[in-house]
Amino acid sequence: MTLAPIDKVTLTRRTLLTACQELGLDATGVEPIRIAENAIWRLPGQLVARISRPGRTRIAQREIAVADWLAEQGIPAVRPMPGLVQPVTVDGRAVTIWEELPPHRDGTVNEMAHLLKALHALPEPDFELEPLEPFGKIRARLNQSTVLDEPAMQWLQDYTDSLEEAWSRLLTKPNLSRCVLHGDAWVGNVASAENGTAYLLDLDSFTIGPREWDLTSTAVKLTSTSSITSREYEDFCSVYGTDVTAWHSYPLLRGIRELRMTAYSARIATEHPNHPLALKEAHFRVRCLMGCRGPRPWEWTAVP
Repeated sequence: MTLAPIDKVTLTRRTLLTACQELGLDATGVEPIRIAENAIWRLPGQLVARISRPGRTRIAQREIAVADWLAEQGIPAVRPMPGLVQPVTVDGRAVTIWEELPPHRDGTVNEMAHLLKALHALPEPDFELEPLEPFGKIRARLNQSTVLDEPAMQWLQDYTDSLEEAWSRLLTKPNLSRCVLHGDAWVGNVASAENGTAYLLDLDSFTIGPREWDLTSTAVKLTSTSSITSREYEDFCSVYGTDVTAWHSYPLLRGIRELRMTAYSARIATEHPNHPLALKEAHFRVRCLMGCRGPRPWEWTAVP
């Protein structure tokens, strides 16, 4: 007899209850906030739990270190619950506990620009942050996908190879910028509280690399997916002080970001075959990258 797979809400709730028992935390009435790449749950006492995908304990440890460092540097960001030794790992999944943010709305590109300007000006921390390596996650997502046909997968693999070769050449260039990066600096990773404070979220992608990587995350919203306006992007550039689209290697970073977004939609479509949007969007994005849907911008739809 084949057992039905356990849905992610049930699975991560079991993980959370075990973690709370180990940490001595009250788990009465826990409720899911967002179940996606990471599972986010609300706990009593204005706390939030973050449950990773399997095998990411080391990344969760770094995330806690980054959060503590940002607090020392005065950068508004999510804060881990004090007094806990964390993360705790349950069935291979890292569980971390955070202070819940005050009431907030989604961030804006203006707020992201202010946060990135402050972040990129900081000295590197005294703990290790690995150099930016964009392709491991892309290849893992493509390898997990089963929804694309063989010609499309072969094209994507070849395209990934070509971008990685160009990335390796870029890293040898003199005068390439180097700073602490958020690593996934789009507006969905900013929350703005009612008092006007904007907070950085999702600290698990922090890395060291060219500042242009973080700036490209917003630029592609204009040049590739048409999800922000020209005026919003001009405001972003004015606050930060530069326009990454004028940089000679912007097309390369744009291509990597587009490929990463495409691989993400393909993986979501594989994991959630009844997702109303993911499969359609995955096929559409591949066709765009292959040059079959005309010039940019392509008006991609976000895949939650």
